Amino acid sequence: MTDTTASEGTASEGTDTLTRLEQEGEIAADYLEGLLDIADLDGDIDMDVEADRAAVSIISEGSSRDLQKLVGRDGEVLEALQELTRLAVHRETGDRSRLMLDIAGYRARKREELAELGAKAAQEAQSSGEPVKLRPMTPFERKVVHDAVKAAGLRSESEGEEPQRCVVVLP
Repeated sequence: MTDTTASEGTASEGTDTLTRLEQEGEIAADYLEGLLDIADLDGDIDMDVEADRAAVSIISEGSSRDLQKLVGRDGEVLEALQELTRLAVHRETGDRSRLMLDIAGYRARKREELAELGAKAAQEAQSSGEPVKLRPMTPFERKVVHDAVKAAGLRSESEGEEPQRCVVVLP
């Protein structure tokens, strides 16, 4: 009887987490729809749950040139909008959000580029036997590179202080 109760507890915890993350996505979507209206920009909002976090994307059916304004140079505006969206979720729920925001597929493309960079750095470290230090990156970028290096069977670590924190791939 104890085993059943324990497994039901685990299942309901998973359901509770999923429900909470879906709620975060709904709050974020409402916030971002209001923002798009204010900015007079067209975009559809897509919500999902990925890797234990809410994921919200703003996509455009036509040209995404207008949405590029919301990405900004090197994703700076996107990062700021993500933080504002997380604050809006926090204001509604009282809980800290780890929500990920993507606009016009920018983060998805960036993730692919960074995974490739991490794999190449891992190859270089393995063949040279020397650590490979990469350029300074945001926490999101570093996480993608660390994951790619780990997938290649090597270790990596971050060093330095923000905003100059970078990944070092170890042979």
